[in-house]
Amino acid sequence: MYPILFRIYNFPINTYGVFLALAFLGAIFVTVRLAERDGLPKERIYDLCLWLLLSSLIGSKLLMFFTEPEYRQNPMLLFSLDFLRSGGVFYGGLIGALVTGYFLMRRWKLPWWKTADACAPGIALGNVLGRQGCFSAGCCWGKPTTLPWGVRFSELGHEVTGVPIDAKLHPTQLYESFAMLIAFFFLLWLHKKKKFSGQVILAYAIIYAAVRFLIEFVRDDPRGDILGLTTLTGLSTSQLIGIVVGVGALITLIIRWRRANARLSEPNISRAAARV
Repeated sequence: MYPILFRIYNFPINTYGVFLALAFLGAIFVTVRLAERDGLPKERIYDLCLWLLLSSLIGSKLLMFFTEPEYRQNPMLLFSLDFLRSGGVFYGGLIGALVTGYFLMRRWKLPWWKTADACAPGIALGNVLGRQGCFSAGCCWGKPTTLPWGVRFSELGHEVTGVPIDAKLHPTQLYESFAMLIAFFFLLWLHKKKKFSGQVILAYAIIYAAVRFLIEFVRDDPRGDILGLTTLTGLSTSQLIGIVVGVGALITLIIRWRRANARLSEPNISRAAARV
């Protein structure tokens, strides 16, 4: 793998950082295009995306602080270069972006569900590119495997991230990247065919929760234990959050689907009553 693309003097340009930047740019581009198609104000969506970018970075770092004991035990590591260069925890970034987005959409009078639907495919594209960066860096690695697509990381990757190099590992980064690439195209199609606002973002939440829950079983990198729940349940922090997010999204999707069907049936009931 190639954790470092090149150097400018002694400063390394990390592959992960480049892919992370591409992920944010790709997400913003897709979101603005879909929002514009939905009749949402383009300039406001640009502003929203920039605030979501900032809040997602902060949220991902905060959850990383709470899940990884080394940072809690030594808070000065929060100011280290390794902490600043790390991507953090994705669910922390997603939660941070959702909270910020909710308040900004209310302030700017943007329709919550319609705006969130425009964001969903872009978030999936961000997952695709972000995990390619993880694969290049060697972070978020998987358990040892004898499967033919197992990968062996380089010594440089081991130096940068600590990824084991003595065995072939599950390419968990690619599992998620390819799964979310399929999800990205599905969400683009769903955005055109959706029956009610909120259908796309809720579908994304369900899909990502399921994909991440399954992949976590073959991940093997240290990810900490928040509130001792991992030790208690045997599930990772991301799996526990994914259960809450996935089930909550599924329940909300069913409720909104039923409401949409009820609204569609109202005209038919009215016409039938008029004929009587």
